[in-house]
Amino acid sequence: MIIRIVKLTMREEEVATFKNYFATVCETIRAQEGCTMLQAWQDIHQPNIFFTYSIWHTETDLNNYRDSAFFLQFWKTVKPWFAAKAEVWSFDKIVDLP
Repeated sequence: MIIRIVKLTMREEEVATFKNYFATVCETIRAQEGCTMLQAWQDIHQPNIFFTYSIWHTETDLNNYRDSAFFLQFWKTVKPWFAAKAEVWSFDKIVDLP
C-alpha cells in the first residue's frame, strides 16, 4: 500500500478555481486502477494551501496514473495556478492504529 500526500499552494486568486476544478476531476482520479482512496484538504489558516491524500495498491499503480494522459492534462491545467512548487511525499504504511 502506497500513501501519497501532495501539498499544493495556490495563488490566492485561484483558490475557488482550483476547488471547482478538483471537484470535477476527483471521481476520475478515484477511478484510476489501484486508487483506493482520494481526499483533498484545505488549510484552515492559509486557505490557499491544499493537500491531496491518496492511497494506492502499489507504486506501479501510482506511477501508471502519474504517466497517464489524464494526469498530464490535470497537471498542465493546475500548474499555472501555483504560488509555489508542489511538494510530494510517498509512504509505505507500516502500522495501523488500534
